[in-house]
Amino acid sequence: MSEKNSKDGFEEMPLLALRGIAIFPKMILSFDVGRKKSALALSEAMKRDQKICLVAQRDLRDDEPEADGLYSIGTIAQVKQILHLGGDGVKVLVEGLDRANVEKITKSEPHFTALVKAIPQPKSRNDSPAAQALIRRAQEMTTAYVEKGPKLPQEVYTEIMAQKDLGTLADYIASNIFMELEDKQTALEQINPSRRMRLVLKTLDREINIVRLEQEINDKVHTELERSQREYYLREQIKVLSGELGDADSPQDEADEYHYRIDKLHLPKETADKMHKEAERLYKMPQGSHEGTVVRTWLDTCLELPWNKTTKDRTDLEHARRVLDSSHYGLDKLKERILEFIAVKRLVPDLKGQIICLVGPPGVGKTSIAQSVAKALGRKFARVSLGGSRDEADIRGHRKTYIGAMPGRIITAMMQAGTKNPVILLDEVDKLFEDFRGDPSAALLEVLDSEQNMAFRDHFIELPFDLSDVLFITTANTDETIPAPLLDRMEVMELSSYTREEKFNIAKKHLLHKQMKRHGLTSKTFRLTDSAIYGLIDYYTREAGVRNIEREIASLCRKAAKKIAIGETNCVKISDADLETFIGPHKFKDEALSGKDEIGVVTGLAWTSVGGETMPIEVCVLDGTGKIELTGSLGDVMKESARAAISYIRSRTDELGIEHDFYKDKDIHVHVPEGAIPKDGPSAGVTMATALASALMELPVHRDVAMTGEITLRGRVLPIGGLKEKTMAAYRAGIKTVVIPADNKADLAEIDKTVLEHVNFVTADNMDTVFKTAIIFPPKKEKVAARDNSAINAAIAAEKHGAVPALRQ
Repeated sequence: MSEKNSKDGFEEMPLLALRGIAIFPKMILSFDVGRKKSALALSEAMKRDQKICLVAQRDLRDDEPEADGLYSIGTIAQVKQILHLGGDGVKVLVEGLDRANVEKITKSEPHFTALVKAIPQPKSRNDSPAAQALIRRAQEMTTAYVEKGPKLPQEVYTEIMAQKDLGTLADYIASNIFMELEDKQTALEQINPSRRMRLVLKTLDREINIVRLEQEINDKVHTELERSQREYYLREQIKVLSGELGDADSPQDEADEYHYRIDKLHLPKETADKMHKEAERLYKMPQGSHEGTVVRTWLDTCLELPWNKTTKDRTDLEHARRVLDSSHYGLDKLKERILEFIAVKRLVPDLKGQIICLVGPPGVGKTSIAQSVAKALGRKFARVSLGGSRDEADIRGHRKTYIGAMPGRIITAMMQAGTKNPVILLDEVDKLFEDFRGDPSAALLEVLDSEQNMAFRDHFIELPFDLSDVLFITTANTDETIPAPLLDRMEVMELSSYTREEKFNIAKKHLLHKQMKRHGLTSKTFRLTDSAIYGLIDYYTREAGVRNIEREIASLCRKAAKKIAIGETNCVKISDADLETFIGPHKFKDEALSGKDEIGVVTGLAWTSVGGETMPIEVCVLDGTGKIELTGSLGDVMKESARAAISYIRSRTDELGIEHDFYKDKDIHVHVPEGAIPKDGPSAGVTMATALASALMELPVHRDVAMTGEITLRGRVLPIGGLKEKTMAAYRAGIKTVVIPADNKADLAEIDKTVLEHVNFVTADNMDTVFKTAIIFPPKKEKVAARDNSAINAAIAAEKHGAVPALRQ
């Protein structure tokens, strides 16, 4: 210590920062020391004169306080005893000597060292009336405190009652009763004994009031204890305590926690008020009540909803194109529509109301394309299966008062997604049913309406929830069973069945690698040739999608894996010739054409859920009484097409050279093989009319000509659907010419390029063009020579009118 410091009254000594406690002069205190810096300060004090400066830190949470984090007034203390505990812990016993003014922290490492000056204690006039009054008042209030509150040790109470020095009494009371650290520090910093006592009395009065209030609360709770169990008593104690202290803002119980979580969400006023109201009801309900469980479940569900959580859309078109192309082959029109949506989203981020319905047969990738859209946009994905739903509550949820109530599937999907703007797939929307429990398709009207779903109300939630940011994608196998109002809210995009080439590319580029990886095979251990893939498509599967192809490939992979596992070979190569060895004989045969041109046999084209097929129609004219026989499991529409074709032929007997009364003495039998398979649809009219004309005129039909279209009574050819699938079936069967309605000419743009290269398309707006293309008319002279005079005259008359010659050339 320097001489200058000694003369000025300052002394340099170790300083120890106290956390949560304050030491007064003439007081003995024991406390634990855990910080390394504090332990080093104690060691330094023991090396000197066992004196140390004890100063309280301002922030109790600070583990390593700096110099500015300490109070400037502390206490010089004498270290009486140090007890080393296990580890680095130390327990120390000190006695306060004098108040001290910390002038300056001279060192902070390895421990605090400070210039400290002892503050002399002023003499108190203990015999003055004012001092005697303060002493008596302090002793009375201490007695009241002991009677109402926690009991003080007898020696402490005796010392307070016997103490006659005003300053010492103030310090003794402050160090032994419960006081906040700030209050103790204020008393320590007050040098004047009278003022210090007044501060202590003010704090003691406040503590007495708190103790008295606690006693009143205990009395109130005690009266409730007889009518309830201990848990109820504890809850009521907290309620009364919170109410009396006015401390309703801190989350001290379950209801307060709910209030805190609700405020944190920054919800709309209507929603927040409703949830706060339910939280207040929960606060007032008895513990364990059934209604309390309902409210608690409701609040938990509401708080789990993503009210304000969103993901940022990724509007990179090249990234989206790569994602779509990597997971799907073909589907160019659908991909283009998705890219258009992303492009518009990039220009108008607030774009809403996009609801797409994917309609197509099973297995064409409707569900997987929705997952790819979510991946391309960077959004969360959730799937809702609606197939077989009969209850409106599946969509809107149940009222929360019902036993087992839960939110509907839409709200559940939002909770699963965890964001406000996910991609939600509503699968099988065409398979909703209506019964006594309501119509789920009607409940979907609000969900899929961009003008209404911004305030969708689930029966369980009962609060408006904004669904306008959700990208809804629905799927269906057919749009015929979707209610018209629901269908009107969606943009329908048709996914037709895959062509042979599309199936090949999907199998080769996607399915094969997927199954090889799943079965532990590599390109070095397993090879499936292109001819084998074509063989699987042609001879082992008949489907619109590629699910069965994937199953057959998986079967081949399993058999190859077995051969490799048993050591039979190191590499398995499968070609078209090996398929029967691995998976058995062909399940399907080629659609071969007839070996010759036949009378009354015409090749039609049909659409099925697994793609297009050729459908030969046979007509046989027999002597009889005018009966019409229709066989082949025909539906009502095809039966009506057959009758319309017969009526049309009857109206054209003169032009066609057919006997006028054939319908009286001829029986007509129309048959569509295979008889056990139900058939129906509005596209067989032209085929039936051509077969009838061929049979009645006894003229053969080109075997490599196929046709599709509906007929009117006046011979007009009406447009049909499913042209892409039908033409692919014609190409597979070796058809060279296909007659289509003139109104379907625009659909040729969607036909596979391979089909366009190998098939000649003839557009027809009336039956004359169909007859000219399909029926093989003999040379004009030969036909006239074979007919009687009436037929010749009819042909000449028709030729004058310009009708038949186009057919007979």
